[in-house]
Amino acid sequence: MIFAYCPSANGLARIELAPGAPLPPTSVWIDLVSPTDEEQKTAEKLMGAEIPTRDEIASIETSERLYVEPGAVVMTVHMPIATRTIDPTVSSVTFVLNAEKLVTVRYGDPKSIQIVSGRVQSDPSIPHVGPAILFAMLDTIVSRCADEMESASGEFDELSVEVFGVGLNTRKTDSYQIAIKRIGRIGLHVAKLHDVCTSMARALLFLSTHAKRIGLSEEQSADCGIFGQDIHSIKEHGDALDNKLNFLLDATVGLVTLEQNQIAKIFTVLGLIFMPPTLIASIYGMNFVNMPELRWEQGFLFSIGLMFVSVVATFVFFRWKRLL
Repeated sequence: MIFAYCPSANGLARIELAPGAPLPPTSVWIDLVSPTDEEQKTAEKLMGAEIPTRDEIASIETSERLYVEPGAVVMTVHMPIATRTIDPTVSSVTFVLNAEKLVTVRYGDPKSIQIVSGRVQSDPSIPHVGPAILFAMLDTIVSRCADEMESASGEFDELSVEVFGVGLNTRKTDSYQIAIKRIGRIGLHVAKLHDVCTSMARALLFLSTHAKRIGLSEEQSADCGIFGQDIHSIKEHGDALDNKLNFLLDATVGLVTLEQNQIAKIFTVLGLIFMPPTLIASIYGMNFVNMPELRWEQGFLFSIGLMFVSVVATFVFFRWKRLL
């Protein structure tokens, strides 16, 4: 499927092309969504540059996702959607850019693309050239990265209050399991977002390096540095959040250990409390002929009372030592 964005009075008009239809020569942004081979070749003719296929996007190495074609630069970057999907082709977008036009190749539906699509159709102040549209998209992607990191941070704060404030239900093991799984999900979210930020940082550096080749203005070159600083700040936020997640995980596991130790302590103390009665019962249960109390009529009540007194005395001792 091909969506072509052509200049109009109010911005860029979005045109969905029928299969086999030619691309409008005035197209500024060509959005290829799960393109067929024919659609991809049509875009390649307009751009004068080869566009990577889906298999090439999936198999391409990280170090080779940014390269120069004779008529354009090609960049494959992770989008914030990568925090929710493990498919690299769905969570990545390939940008093919020259001084006049922009081609995007995607196999998913990133929210950033939807936002930029709405902006360019309603905002006539965005210049009708490929680099301007790309920088509007980069601005949106950086904002989406910040939003995703804030979302992860908010979920962490909520979980922290649950663990340290309200407290987990110590009578239900499931509450600990759910908390640990939530910590793991937040950690995976942050780790994937870190990959997105790394991909974006490399793309911004690549853009600034080839600014003259694709006709970037001085303002756009400066924006590369500003976006790079924003991405760096988001990564630092993610690193700090990752450290806090490790602390929260250690604390949660520590609470589980404390509860297990408390249970073991109760059984240990109960064993010690009932040890004297057990000793008394063992002594009077030997049934030797020469035992003085063997034929004592009050022997049973005496042994029961002695066991009761030993239990009470042991219990009072442990309470006095604050072990119970």
